[in-house]
Amino acid sequence: MQRGYSSIGSLLVGAALLLPLATTGCANHYYASDPYYHDRHRWDEHERGYYNQWVIEAHIDSHRDYRHLSKEDQKRYWD
Repeated sequence: MQRGYSSIGSLLVGAALLLPLATTGCANHYYASDPYYHDRHRWDEHERGYYNQWVIEAHIDSHRDYRHLSKEDQKRYWD
């Protein structure tokens, strides 16, 4: 009986150590949900390039993150 608990404990410790490694790759990418066209966009280097281009064209503060834009500006970006 003692051996069974030891194996389960080892599995739990191993899983706890591997979980951060498995999820680290997703930390830099999040999906932006587009409420106007009802689709999702992976926010990666390509989308960041489009956003930076839009910020320049729309005369928005270049240090402002998309998540901190007003709802009106977010809609303008997706349009």
